[in-house]
Amino acid sequence: MHKALVIAPNWIGDALMAQPLFTLLKRLHPRLTIDAIAPGWVAPVLERMPEISRVVATDLAHGKLQPLERYRLASVLADEGYDAAYVLPNSLKSALIPWLARIPLRIGYKGEQRYGLLNVRHANPRKDERPPMVRHYAALAFAPGAKLPETLPTPRIEADLNESARVFARFGLDLRVPLVVFCPGAEFGPAKRWPPGHFAQLAQLVRRSFPYAQIVALGSGKDGALAQQIAADAPFVRNLCGQTSLAEACALLARANAVVSNDSGLMHVTAALRRPQIALFGSSDPRHTPPLSDQAHVLWLQLECSPCFARECPLGHTRCLNELMPEHVFANLRNILLTQR
Repeated sequence: MHKALVIAPNWIGDALMAQPLFTLLKRLHPRLTIDAIAPGWVAPVLERMPEISRVVATDLAHGKLQPLERYRLASVLADEGYDAAYVLPNSLKSALIPWLARIPLRIGYKGEQRYGLLNVRHANPRKDERPPMVRHYAALAFAPGAKLPETLPTPRIEADLNESARVFARFGLDLRVPLVVFCPGAEFGPAKRWPPGHFAQLAQLVRRSFPYAQIVALGSGKDGALAQQIAADAPFVRNLCGQTSLAEACALLARANAVVSNDSGLMHVTAALRRPQIALFGSSDPRHTPPLSDQAHVLWLQLECSPCFARECPLGHTRCLNELMPEHVFANLRNILLTQR
C-alpha cells in the first residue's frame, strides 16, 4: 500500500485520538502517503500531524447528506490513485466519498450498516465494552478481530514557536510572563462544563498567589458567553473566545504554562502539545477519552451517577462538576505553576 485517504472525525478531540492509527499505518507501510478529508474546523489539527501529507478541508455540513457536493469531491479524488480509505466516522454518508471515488479498500466500522460502501468492516463494540477511543481507531490498522499491541503511540502535534510569538504579539500578551489558559467550553453540552463561577473563583485564587500571571479564556464563539461570565467576576481574565482561529489557539496553548479545561477538543490539543494541564471531567469518562499526556492531571469526582454521558444532567444537579471545588483545582494548578519558577 502506497497511498491512503482518511475520512477524519468531525470533532477535534476525536481527530487527535485517531493520530495513533496514522502512526501505526506509517510503521506498517513505511512508504505510505496519507491524505485526509476533514471539516474546516478540524483541518488545522490534522495539518500539524507529521503523518499527514495533505489535508482537504471541506465545508460539508454536519448531519447533512449533500450528495452533489460529495460526488464532486469524489470525482476529484478518483484520479489520486488511493489504495485504501479509512473511514473514521460511523455515519453512512461519511463512507460515500471513498465509494464514489472507487478506492479499492474501504475500511471502517459497520456503523450505520454500511454494507457495500465499506468492504473491510470491523464489528461495532458494545456500549459496555467500549475500548478507549485511541484503541478503537487504532484497531483499523489491522485486520478485523486482530489483537492490538499493548502500547500504542500517543497523539503529538507540532508547534511553531515563531507562530506563537506572532499570536502573542497580536493579542498583546507577553512571552516573558506566565500564561494560564482556561477552556470553559465543551461542545457536547452543559454536563461537561465546569461552572463559570468556579472558573472565576479559580482565577481569583491564581491572582492572589501569582499576581503577575496572564489569564486568558480560549474557545469558539459559542463559548464567549461562558467566558464573559468568568470575566464579570474576574475582570483581569482576557476573553479570547471566538477571537482566535483554531491555529491561533494552538499557538497560544503551545506556550501556556498551565491549561485548565473541560473534556473538550482543546483539552486534547493541549495534551498533544505536551503542555501542563488540568482536565476536569463530569458526565464523561476519563478512562474512555483521557488527555494522553504525562503532563495531564485529571480531576474527576467519580460519583455514583457518573459517567452518564448525557448532554444535560438527567438528575438536575450536575454534582459531578458543581462539587469539584475551585480550591481543589487550584491546589493542583499551584503545584504546576510553582514547578515552572
